[in-house]
Amino acid sequence: MNHHFLLIIHLLSATIWIGGHLLLTFGHLPQALKEKDPSIILNYEKKYEPIGMTALVLLVISGVLMAYKYGVSMEYWFQFATPIEKVVSTKLLLLVLTVLFALSAQFRVLPKLKNNPGKLPEMTFHIVSVTLIGVLMLLFGSFIRFGGF
Repeated sequence: MNHHFLLIIHLLSATIWIGGHLLLTFGHLPQALKEKDPSIILNYEKKYEPIGMTALVLLVISGVLMAYKYGVSMEYWFQFATPIEKVVSTKLLLLVLTVLFALSAQFRVLPKLKNNPGKLPEMTFHIVSVTLIGVLMLLFGSFIRFGGF
């Protein structure tokens, strides 16, 4: 598949993934905390999840395919030997962290949040963490343009 096409898919997906989390963090979360109303977050999540998860899947697929195009196939992941390997491996570690936060939120925090506004601070930590990780992944990905770090 054409590298430029993969990059466009990757960037559009990153826009949806990171933009959706920034909107949640700065648009909906403050209101939910102020009103102590978890339904604000839950309603946003219900609307955002189908497009957000699709974007995340496309990010992973396009990212892995581009890594292979840069010569960083699976056997080189987490070796941190070359500048491009460092970027790819760092982004993969951040992806694993994102997945762990998502699983924790989905199976541990969200079910309790529905009936317990006291879980809002824990959900806030998850939301802010995933948002920050997404922004870091974007920043690290930009180093590919300069040959890595």
